[in-house]
Amino acid sequence: QVQLVESGGGLVQAGGSLRLSCAASGRTFSDYFMGWFRQAPGKEREFVARIKWSDSNTYYADAVKGRFTIFRDIVKKTVYLQMNSLEPEDTAAYYCAASPTERYVDYRYWGHGTQVTVSS
Repeated sequence: QVQLVESGGGLVQAGGSLRLSCAASGRTFSDYFMGWFRQAPGKEREFVARIKWSDSNTYYADAVKGRFTIFRDIVKKTVYLQMNSLEPEDTAAYYCAASPTERYVDYRYWGHGTQVTVSS
């Protein structure tokens, strides 16, 4: 049974930092892309960042480029999202997901999410 479990969310002031974690289990993800998505109240879910498990190749949404960093620990089977210079607009539920391709529609495994709230 595949599981993605997020942690690390919380309340932080604007300009602060948080690190989200996504612990993966239940299958090998060596040929997968691991992504972070977010959804704010009343808005559609949006892509944040992804990493290719095999070679750490990364890709970011323009809104977070230069502020967020995605990386993974192969031994711990965990993907991280380091978020710096947080803004109130970053407030959302953040979800970890896994896909065999780069296409957003192919993300087939999802975590339950962790809430990030940035106060102004």
